[in-house]
Amino acid sequence: MVKPVPPNAPGDDSERPEEVTSPLESGKSEPQREPGIYESRRGRTPDESETSDSAKPKKKKMSFWKELPILIGVALVLVFLIQQFLARVYVIPSGSMEQTLHGCPGCNGDRILVEKVTYYFTDPEPGDVVVFKGPDPWVQNEFTGDRSDNAFVRFFEQLGSVIGLAPPDEKDFVKRVIATPGQTVRGDADGKVYVNDKPLNEPYVYWEGGLPNDRQQFDPVTVPPGSLWVMGDNRNNSSDSRVQGGGGLSGVVPIDNVIGKAQVIVLPPGRWGGITDPNPQALGAPVWQSAVPLAGGVLLAWPVLWTSRRVGRVVRGRLVKGSDRK
Repeated sequence: MVKPVPPNAPGDDSERPEEVTSPLESGKSEPQREPGIYESRRGRTPDESETSDSAKPKKKKMSFWKELPILIGVALVLVFLIQQFLARVYVIPSGSMEQTLHGCPGCNGDRILVEKVTYYFTDPEPGDVVVFKGPDPWVQNEFTGDRSDNAFVRFFEQLGSVIGLAPPDEKDFVKRVIATPGQTVRGDADGKVYVNDKPLNEPYVYWEGGLPNDRQQFDPVTVPPGSLWVMGDNRNNSSDSRVQGGGGLSGVVPIDNVIGKAQVIVLPPGRWGGITDPNPQALGAPVWQSAVPLAGGVLLAWPVLWTSRRVGRVVRGRLVKGSDRK
């Protein structure tokens, strides 16, 4: 006898859905889900976004050897601007300012920091040690320098003069201001100098050879407007306003020719210090004035030193990184 099959027997109901098994049990991969509203509006799924972001090329860093010329160029521009408008280092090539400034034959010439800011607002005063471009009567018979005929070598000589490593190619001089416009100056045979018939107090004067020579006496000269009477501290060995251009009015220096005021001896290290500038026409100067040149020089030298040390650290860091990569 045949038994009837129960209506709920498995496999007999064609309309009944098959039992769902997990993807892990069936071995089939999980079906992809449909993108949500946010993804469909942006036109890509999160997986696509991550893939596209990771595929973006990273910005390539500039190599050290390409960056080094830029650093050097920036440093040179900064040095040029500082020395053109704020301060500049000069080499003392002669002994006319002994013993205030060394430049004697056989010795290591001083490097001095000459600042230009002071004379943007005031004129030079008696006692100031100034660097100036020689006026025509001064330079017409002067030696113009010993520059190489080779253009390549001459370029580095001129670059060295800009940063104070070589004497300047310009016809520049360094002297001390003795008299200003409107004052009358004269000198006696014994080496005494008078301004408006008053003797000067000059503790900085040096007599090479021990005694004044026959160049000390000169006739009275009234300094014209816009000019200065200047003399070297080494009175026996200084071609200054007394003799340049034949002396007299031909020896005065236009104030417009003044480049700046010598403030500090920066090299050699054993000579480092401020340059004294007592007013020879005053009976006595306050003690604090002796510290002013040194303080001013330090403030002006700081930007140059900071820039050079900063560039040096960057260059050294790049070199270390480059060696580590190798």
